[in-house]
Amino acid sequence: MKQIEKNDIKQKLAEYCELKGSQNKAANSLRGVSSATVTQILRNNWDLINDDMWRNIASQIGYDQRAWVVVETRGYKRMYNLLSDAQDNALVSAVVGDAGCGKSEAIKSYAARHKQVFNLSCSEYWNRKIFLSELLQCMGVDYTGCTVGEMMYEIISALKKYEGPLVILDEADKLSDQVLYFFISIFNKLEDHCGIMLCATDFLEKRIKKGVRTNRKGYKEIYSRVNKRFVPIQIANSEDIAAVCMANGILDENEITKIIDDSDNDLRRVKRLVHAVKSRKS
Repeated sequence: MKQIEKNDIKQKLAEYCELKGSQNKAANSLRGVSSATVTQILRNNWDLINDDMWRNIASQIGYDQRAWVVVETRGYKRMYNLLSDAQDNALVSAVVGDAGCGKSEAIKSYAARHKQVFNLSCSEYWNRKIFLSELLQCMGVDYTGCTVGEMMYEIISALKKYEGPLVILDEADKLSDQVLYFFISIFNKLEDHCGIMLCATDFLEKRIKKGVRTNRKGYKEIYSRVNKRFVPIQIANSEDIAAVCMANGILDENEITKIIDDSDNDLRRVKRLVHAVKSRKS
């Protein structure tokens, strides 16, 4: 790995430590990274740190040398403003939007710029213990040897100590009922103190509303706590896509039109199409 890349990762790591509140919390939030390693990197003692460790840290703190330019599309701005409102006013809400509408990109940007923001990208294989351990790790809290009950206690205790915390559960539609019930518990313990945002595709809305209709356990409580409303995020339109293309070096109008036509209004697909055009011309 080149020296310039290491310098950039070190700078990004310093910013990450500042966001997390300390080097210790930053290290606890990173998989396979010790507090000593973080300290050595920040002190420029790099001789014993191999490239695999540099890449491991870079991937977890959001460093990307490819330098994709993120554009503030309509969906991005909407999502960013909702996150700011939720954190500032300890609001609990559910946001839904099609894949590739820009909500996850806005979440990553917001979390990288604000303290006490804990963002989880959820997975369908998570059980209760994995969910709690992921949240504790994101918060930089050591949970070694804790039971599920003790982990939940640590989460609530830690969040109560923060001023204006925000918990974001991205792709929340992937969570099982048993894990989703923790949303109710966190809300009950931290109402008016902690903002909580559920983000997903519209499958989450359909799932919750169906659960309410069929009187499924916990679903009325979840629906009530998100104010019986799912906030929609608009899809990317042609102006959004054109702006993304131009910001990332595609200026030919014919190429932009082709990307718009082939994108299906999905910004992830736009990114791949932009890279394909660049590769073809390089």
